[in-house]
Amino acid sequence: MRGEEYLTKSTQYALVYKEGSSWVSSLIVMKALPNGLSLSRYGFSISKRVGKAVTRNRVKRLLREILRLAPLEPGWDIMFIARPTTATTRYAELKKSVESLLSQAKLLEGNYEGIRLKTN
Repeated sequence: MRGEEYLTKSTQYALVYKEGSSWVSSLIVMKALPNGLSLSRYGFSISKRVGKAVTRNRVKRLLREILRLAPLEPGWDIMFIARPTTATTRYAELKKSVESLLSQAKLLEGNYEGIRLKTN
């Protein structure tokens, strides 16, 4: 079933926001709470301070792609709160920041080291 990996209800967001543990970077705030399910769900909170609708949707698309590629430990509800600086951030920087937060929280499966990006 498509969409089961997302937080969909405002009560789910409120619970993670209120009771979840948090990790912080300069671009993203991540909150996580065990959910007792066999899969991890995630959601995004991107305020109007980040930018207009096009910018906010771009940030959400980038975050979705990063999380699609990252193997998450099952059993967690994870919420990502974008800071205004994410509006001008490149994909590689955002990916590094998200992976760092997931790693700090020990939410990455096994020995995941990320996908190496070629640098010029």
